[in-house]
Formats: sequence, structure tokens, C-alpha cells
Amino acid sequence: MTKKALRGLYAITDTKLLASNFTEAIEQTLLGGTRVIQYRDKSSDTDRRLKEAQILRGLCDQYDATFIINDDLKLAIESNADGVHLGKDDHDIKLARQQLGHDKIIGISCYNQLQLALEAEQAGADYVAFGAFFNSSIKPNALAAPLSIIGEAKTQIQIPVCCIGGITAENASQLVDAGADMIAVISEVFNPNNADQSIREASHRLSQLFSA
Repeated sequence: MTKKALRGLYAITDTKLLASNFTEAIEQTLLGGTRVIQYRDKSSDTDRRLKEAQILRGLCDQYDATFIINDDLKLAIESNADGVHLGKDDHDIKLARQQLGHDKIIGISCYNQLQLALEAEQAGADYVAFGAFFNSSIKPNALAAPLSIIGEAKTQIQIPVCCIGGITAENASQLVDAGADMIAVISEVFNPNNADQSIREASHRLSQLFSA
């Protein structure tokens, strides 16, 4: 099995923002051009989490998108996700690979540390994520990453680079121009600042940055 391409708009779910329209919101962002969906839910409601993950699995199959689970290896396996995204305090990359198999995707948060990205690639990660590049309402205390780290990473690692943190339609082009393979967003898609802009429209605007 060939792993799916990792490029384009990477939307991350948010429990509060999607509380009332989960399925519809996900489908709208996929219609707008989102290529990767990450299911992020830190709650202990295992039944709901599995149900929502299964919904995402079906939608990502329908729209040929990549489906990633945040942190939870067990849920990734149960929902047949395309892979997992891990932070510094989550599972070991090699352990994750053993449990998921070689055809699954493993993404790693590297914050503002290039060394973490080098180590992640060596350990077998499929992509790395840096950020926050801008002020984030979701994680206001996140470590700040300089724009220069994108270019530095692209010259030293071979795997795709994802950028996250406070990304909007106004600042996203800076990251894509610097070499980002993916831009990860939450609020800018699922809670657009412009009340007249739909989830689909917000997603399309960001997705278009990768078609230039």
C-alpha cells in the first residue's frame, strides 16, 4: 500500500467548534479542498470518539483525503486511520511504527526545534510539524517558531514540513512561499472570522495557495 501524499491544507478538528455540526463541517472543509484531516479530541468519551473517527474515515475515503488521529494509537488502529500525529510527550515513534505498521503515516510535533525534526526523520517519521508561527487562540502559550526554520528544515530533511499556529488567509502565503508542504488550521476554517464566509469558502481560499 502506498502512503497518501502529504501536501496542502491540513484541518484539525476542535470539539467545541464542531459540537453541533461535526459531519457537515468536515464534509464542507473537504469540499473546499482540505487534503488532510486530523481528529483531535482530548475527552474521555471513547464511544463518541470512535464514532466520530469512523465518520471521518468514511468522509476521507469519499473525498480521497488523508485521515490522521492525534496522539491515540489505539483509536487510530480501531478506526483504520491513515496514521497518527504525536507530540513530544506521546508515544515513541518506533513503538508507534510497530503497532501501526509500515504503511501508516506518523507525524511529529517539533515546535521550534530543528533538531527534533532531524531525529524524527531518522526514527522513521513521515512528516514533521513546526509552530506556532503566529499568535494562536487555540494554544496562546505555544512556543514561537521563526519563519526561517521552514527553509532550514527543507534543506536538511527529506520528509514533508507542516506549519501550525495562528495561521490565517492573510498570513498563510508566507509559510507556503517559504516551503511549507502543509498548513494546519483550526479556527480559520471551522470558525471563520468573516461571518459571511462559509467553511467551504475558507478552506478553498487556503487550499488555493498550493495550486499556484
